[in-house]
Amino acid sequence: MSNDLNSIAGLPDDLGIGDDLARAEQRLSIGVDRRRYGKPVTVVEGFEPGAVDLEELASTLKRRLAVGGTVTEGRIELQGAHDDRLRAALEAEGFSVDA
Repeated sequence: MSNDLNSIAGLPDDLGIGDDLARAEQRLSIGVDRRRYGKPVTVVEGFEPGAVDLEELASTLKRRLAVGGTVTEGRIELQGAHDDRLRAALEAEGFSVDA
């Protein structure tokens, strides 16, 4: 076991608790925008820079919801309107989502 302590949790980094706490402390917001030809795009914002690997999280969400999407300017954009399903998926990943 390593002697490196996490700055957030004060516990060894090997436990991974700092990552869980960093996720729980973020307050995310979900919104639906309309793009070209009126197509809906669900946008997740409010990520702290560097606290989460957005590419990895976006990949997980795209697989779970079976949709396409991208990471742009510190936010995740998913094709279609997925408010409720996305909220549940983010909470399952340990994030807090504003109403």
